[in-house]
Amino acid sequence: MSVQQDNGLAEFFVDGVEPADVPQFFPLFEAKPLIGAMIALFRGGDDEVMVRLMVLREIGLRASAPEWTPRDLQSHFAFINQSKLNTVLGRLRDHELLLWDNERHVYQISSAGRMVLSSLSSLLSFSTEQDGEFFAAQIAAGAAVGKLSPEALAHLLARLAELEEEFSQAVASGSEFRLRAAQSKLASVWQWMEKANEVLRNLSADGFADDASWRLAQEIGSRQSRIMRMSSVFQRELAEISRQQVHLSHGGLSSSELAAWLKERNVDELAGLAAEQLSITPECTFILPDVMLDNTEEFVAREQPNRRVSAMPAPAEVEYVDDIQHEPPYQLAALTRLLAGLDAPMNLADGIVGGNFSDASYRLSLLSFLGEQNVDPELAPLAHLPLSLRWNESLELKTIGRDEVAAMSDGYIEPESRA
Repeated sequence: MSVQQDNGLAEFFVDGVEPADVPQFFPLFEAKPLIGAMIALFRGGDDEVMVRLMVLREIGLRASAPEWTPRDLQSHFAFINQSKLNTVLGRLRDHELLLWDNERHVYQISSAGRMVLSSLSSLLSFSTEQDGEFFAAQIAAGAAVGKLSPEALAHLLARLAELEEEFSQAVASGSEFRLRAAQSKLASVWQWMEKANEVLRNLSADGFADDASWRLAQEIGSRQSRIMRMSSVFQRELAEISRQQVHLSHGGLSSSELAAWLKERNVDELAGLAAEQLSITPECTFILPDVMLDNTEEFVAREQPNRRVSAMPAPAEVEYVDDIQHEPPYQLAALTRLLAGLDAPMNLADGIVGGNFSDASYRLSLLSFLGEQNVDPELAPLAHLPLSLRWNESLELKTIGRDEVAAMSDGYIEPESRA
C-alpha cells in the first residue's frame, strides 16, 4: 500500500487509530487484494462496467479450454470495437483479473477473477423477491464446506425480522387485501425457510465458529417458527372478515369481491363507470343542514301561504328480501362435536389434521379461542369447552405426512383439571 493511500485511509479515523487495528475493519483490510479486483471491475460508467463484466464472464465460461489466445479473443468478441476490446482486456490484466503468459502468449482468468465471477453468478440466480432464499443458500453452502458465515446468519435473521414485522402489520391493519398479500408472500417464502431449518437442524454446536453464531442460529429457528405459525393467524383473521362481509345479492356477491374487482380497474375505466352510472355529481356545500331546513320552512311560510299540499304517492310494489342466514364454517361444528365430552388428552394432530392444509390451519386457529369468554355466539360452544391447548417443550416438528400436512409442532388438547 502506498503512503498516499495510507494517508487517505487515515483521514477517516481519529488521530492515533491504526485502521488495521480496528476489529470491524480488519477483515476488509486483509481482503484488500480481492476487494481491489472488484473495485477495478465495477469502477467507471455503467456501459463500461457492463461490457467489462460480459467479457470476463465469456472468458470464464469456456471451461474445456480456459486459455485464450489474442486471436481467439478477437474472433469471439468480433462484435466489439477492437480498440475498446483492447482497453477492456488491458484493464482486466492490469488489475490481475486476467493473467497474461508471456512465454505462451495466452490469457487466463486469475483465481480472484473466478471468485468474483462465482459470487456474481450466485447473486444473479436470485431475484430481489428471493433474497431470503439467497441467504439460506449461503448458509447451506457454508455448512457443506464447514465454514458457516456469521454474517450470512445475521443477514438471514434480519430478513426474518423484517418479514415478521410485515406480517404483524398486515394482521394489525385488519385489511383483507393486505392479509391475502401477506398470506401469499408467506407461501412463497415457506420453502426456503424449510431449507434453512433443515440445514440448521443438521448442524451440531460444534459446527459453529463461536457462541455468537450458535445464538444467531437459535434465534433464526425461533423466528422461523413464529413466522410459520402466522398461517393459522391469517386463516383466523380472514375467517373473521368473511363473517363480516356484506352480501349484495342472492347470487353471493360480497363487498370484498366488489372491492377486489374495482381494484383491478384502471383510472379510465373507473371514470367511465362514474360517467355512465352517476347522473348527479355531488357538490360541496358550506350550509349546515339544520340552517337550510329553518330557512326553507321560513321561506315557504312567508312566500307561499296558499300553497297546495299534495299527498305522497302510494308506495310501489317491492319485493322484500330477508337477510341471508350465515352458516358457520363446517370445520367449526365438526371440531366442536369432536372435542365435546373429551375426557382424556388428545394428540393435537388427531384433532386438526384432515381434509387439506387449509382446513387444518383453520382448525388450529380455532383452538386459540378455548377458554375465551367474550367471543361471537357461533364460537361460544367451542370456547366454553373445559379444554386447554398445551405445546410440547421440544421445538422438534412431528412428522404427519397426510392431508397436505408434512409436519407440525407437537402438542395435545387436554381437559382442564377440576378443583
